[in-house]
Amino acid sequence: MVNVFKNLYNYRELLKTSVKKEIRGKYKSSFLGVLWSFLNPLLQILVYSIVFQLILKSTKDNYTVYICCGLIPWTFFSSALTRSAFTMVENGNILKKVYFPREILPISVVTSETVNFLISTIIILAFVIIFGLGVTWYLLFYPLVLLVQYLFLIGISLIVSSISVYVRDLQHLIGVALQLLFYAAPIVYTPESIPANFKWILDLNPMAYIITGYRNIFYDQTMPDVKALLILGGISIILCIVGYIIFNKLQKGFAEQL
Repeated sequence: MVNVFKNLYNYRELLKTSVKKEIRGKYKSSFLGVLWSFLNPLLQILVYSIVFQLILKSTKDNYTVYICCGLIPWTFFSSALTRSAFTMVENGNILKKVYFPREILPISVVTSETVNFLISTIIILAFVIIFGLGVTWYLLFYPLVLLVQYLFLIGISLIVSSISVYVRDLQHLIGVALQLLFYAAPIVYTPESIPANFKWILDLNPMAYIITGYRNIFYDQTMPDVKALLILGGISIILCIVGYIIFNKLQKGFAEQL
């Protein structure tokens, strides 16, 4: 693991360039460009608000804000995971011609999506202010929740990006898994609405703790469960280590597979 930090430091300029490329590439040839970082989540929030509040008659107070606090972090997670699964295959030609630490690619994808998420957080802040909730000092816990999610994504991205080189179907399986995980997290519904015998589904979903953390900060305006976040942070660090071990072992055959 020491080599990882050494490589990232030695190739820090390449990492910066790669992150900038990922951010620009996401909206390449798009007329509105980075504005889609705002428009995409806004349109999703609008759709879910109409469906669940107006059609399905959700009685949750400030349901639009509730949706916003769950949907934007989820979009960050799903976009980072989906894009990192494709990154090694998409950069196959470069990998076969130029040497650089391969782990830079999935890390740059997650980092670029983190930047997009930071921009999208402005939407959450706007919603809590517009709907009269305001901003409290609990916002100080935002970096902790974000760091846990970032580490969790780095660990997963190292695993899926390396395995997908050998198992291309994994990219499609991730799409199915994300659909299932979406409904296994309290994004469009409240945890209280889940029957007691199905609570274990939320308990086993790491994103449920992360989304709840963001929602505690912005919507409930209470202190997040720091203990649960620290435990998940520890698990995420272990996942990063395991992810790197898997990645380092599999990267030896990348050139042949690509």
